[in-house]
Amino acid sequence: MRDMRIKVPAGSIKSSAVDGPKLWTKDFTVDALVNFLVYFAHYLVLVTIAVYVMERFGGSAGEAGLAYGVYIIGGLFARLLTGNRIDHIGRKRTLVAGLVLFLAATFSYFIADSIPALMLVRLLHGFGWGVAATSTGIIVAHLIPAERVGEGTGYYALSVTLASAVGPLLGMMMIVSAGFTGVLVLSSVLATFALVAVCFLKVPEAARLAKSARSAAKIATTTRPRRPRASAFFEPSALPISIVSFFAGIGVASVFSFLTPYVQSIDLASAGEFFFMVYAAAMVATRPMTGRLFDLKGENIVMYPSFALFVLGLVVLALAGDGFMLLLAGALLGVGYGTFVSSSQALVVKRAPAGHLGLATSTFFALIDFGSGISPSILGLLVPFAGYRGLYLISAAIVLACIPLYYLLHGRKVQAARPELRRY
Repeated sequence: MRDMRIKVPAGSIKSSAVDGPKLWTKDFTVDALVNFLVYFAHYLVLVTIAVYVMERFGGSAGEAGLAYGVYIIGGLFARLLTGNRIDHIGRKRTLVAGLVLFLAATFSYFIADSIPALMLVRLLHGFGWGVAATSTGIIVAHLIPAERVGEGTGYYALSVTLASAVGPLLGMMMIVSAGFTGVLVLSSVLATFALVAVCFLKVPEAARLAKSARSAAKIATTTRPRRPRASAFFEPSALPISIVSFFAGIGVASVFSFLTPYVQSIDLASAGEFFFMVYAAAMVATRPMTGRLFDLKGENIVMYPSFALFVLGLVVLALAGDGFMLLLAGALLGVGYGTFVSSSQALVVKRAPAGHLGLATSTFFALIDFGSGISPSILGLLVPFAGYRGLYLISAAIVLACIPLYYLLHGRKVQAARPELRRY
């Protein structure tokens, strides 16, 4: 990987935001727009699929959860494959392929006339989303100036945060007024706009790097053939916090996959439309403060409170009897889970050995996606016995168990690891 560090002569440091390389270029803006459109379409369907499965096919809560999980698993495999192959295929070409598959899968919902057919569509839909979302992330990393990588990444991440607020809000409104057909039409329009926008995106050095990657792969294959090892797919330094994230992903998946039928069952559908808006607003409002605390005081000062707020949010959600409690749960979950995810990712970056940052990051997201992908189908089986309220209490218990797990795997070692972490 190219060394991205910048050496600045003493006494010549200036504000990068004023005098540094331009951040908001056309290509950066287009890539962020494409990412927003993809995630917008992603969340539209994600929060409404459970209702569609149960109403259109008479499916159980377990089958509705499986429809959620299959999609996430498809995205997980796409992330793993895209990260390894994108420079062999070409970055822009991979992005276009992902968007085409994403759009084709969206249209395929109209002809899926059974639950098995729907599951196949969900798998392809998730794979297309995973390819497209991973490609935009890799592309933007090569569009952000090295001197402004933190600032640029933060602005780029807002495309996902905004989509996580607007997508679920509009999806929950449309499933009532226009049905799942309306959701699919809007999702198709968004994916089409994203595909058109890519035509105006210039990806730097894609062809040259793809050629270099193919040459390097050929040389490595012919000179020293080896069997793939687990360390080629997972970074050991990232595994402790990633294992905790796996269980945390179970908790948040229960929110995204079953919130729509839950709020309908307790006659809070109108308040539920604003749940994810409050969730995203709380996440955005608190991230700067919690990030600064992380840097100044260490990870434990933010991780333990984030677990507590995450658990409290799930408990309040389970006990919600009016719109205020429902939206309060959204705020608590936004602060708790949002802080946990951003702090965990920062921790992974700090502990990653030189040259292993990409692998460490993919390890983290692979396990959190895996947890959120397999859990809805399992948790959905509990709904007939425990109800949705019981489901959220069970999820709260799982997240509560993350506190001692985090302590054993990482928290108790923080003081000893602090001098080493400062070097990253």
